[in-house]
Amino acid sequence: MTCRICNTPSNESFQVKVLFKYDVTYYRCHECGFIQTEPPYWLSEAYESAITSLDIGLVSRNLHWAPTVEAIIRKWFRPQGPFLDYGGGYGLFVRMMRDRGFPFIRLDQYCENLFAKHFDATDQPADTTYELVTAFEVFEHLPDPVAAVEQMLKAGKSILFTTKILPNPNVTPETWWYFIPETGQHVALYSLESLHRLARQFGLQLHSDGQDLHLMTTHTVNPTWFRWFTDSRKASLYNYFHRYPTRSLLDDDFQKVYDSVRKQPLKDLI
Repeated sequence: MTCRICNTPSNESFQVKVLFKYDVTYYRCHECGFIQTEPPYWLSEAYESAITSLDIGLVSRNLHWAPTVEAIIRKWFRPQGPFLDYGGGYGLFVRMMRDRGFPFIRLDQYCENLFAKHFDATDQPADTTYELVTAFEVFEHLPDPVAAVEQMLKAGKSILFTTKILPNPNVTPETWWYFIPETGQHVALYSLESLHRLARQFGLQLHSDGQDLHLMTTHTVNPTWFRWFTDSRKASLYNYFHRYPTRSLLDDDFQKVYDSVRKQPLKDLI
């Protein structure tokens, strides 16, 4: 098996039962530390429900990261955007960021758009260039990380994302919950070195808090500020003193959706 990050040989590390029925082999790269499954033939079954019943942290995760993302945008990017939330799920994060005044757009091929209808990538011109691409809890789902990052970078030149870093080289599903083989969706687990190598393939620098939050970009980023913003309370304080000139898009969005749905049959409104 070849490492999907650095193309060096990966060795069989362990085998675990995925979706309670498939014996799946996991491989570890001794060059970059990346852990990957064998080719994930079970994904169509794993995504019969895009958001699994185990993802009970979805709402709290969005609440936690919204002020951090706002602060990072205010510090290093143009608040006017636009911004793309890749793998945006139900659209909750997009709605939250638009409420904060940032024109986020949702993209997700698996999940129904519940909270950001009319603000989906399918509603935008195909050649739209985004100021920043966000991808929260997406990278661990990618069977081909290099191809996925290449696709993201066609939309925007910087990627802000979350995925948990492997706590040690010898971690297994018995010692680390993040594998979650029961759902069958986490097929890629990253060391910090593997993310650095992934970024360098595209001429980008990786900035990371070493645990959850990571930024691939060509922008000059002060690591102290970046780590400071990962604390949502500190990020909220920064946002309070830098809250202008953005204002909530809620009223404008309501008018746009209202004007749109008035032209549709009643059945399309519910």
